[in-house]
Amino acid sequence: MASLLSAAMRASRNLRGGVRSAYSRAARGLELSYLSEEWLWRRLAGSKTGWPFRRQLVIGEHIVDLACTKVRLVVEVDGGSHAGRERHDEARDRALAALGWEVLRVAEHEVLSDLDEVVARIVRASSSAGTT
Repeated sequence: MASLLSAAMRASRNLRGGVRSAYSRAARGLELSYLSEEWLWRRLAGSKTGWPFRRQLVIGEHIVDLACTKVRLVVEVDGGSHAGRERHDEARDRALAALGWEVLRVAEHEVLSDLDEVVARIVRASSSAGTT
C-alpha cells in the first residue's frame, strides 16, 4: 500500500511539474510583454517626448496599449502572443482607422533590444500623424 501511495505521489509531482512548467513559460511570455510595454510607457509618459501618451486607453470596443489622443496615434506592442493573429490584428487596425486613429505596431523584442530607436520611430510617427 505504501509503495502504491508513493508511486501516486511521484506521478502527481511529475504532472504538476509539467503543468507548472507550461504555466511558467506562459507567465514568462506575459512578463516580457508587460515588461516591454512598461519600459516603453516609462519613456513616453508625461509628454517626455513632446507628445502626451496615455496607457490602456479604450477606443471604441478596443483597449490599446498606448495612445496619443492629440494626434490620434495608437502604439501597439506585439509580443509572442500575436504570432498567428495577423488577421485579427489587421481587422483591429482597420477598425481603429475607421474611428480616425493611425496604428503603429512595434515588436516586443525591438522594445527590449533598442528602446531608443523605438521611441524615435514613435516620435516621428506622432509628428507625421499630427500633420495628416
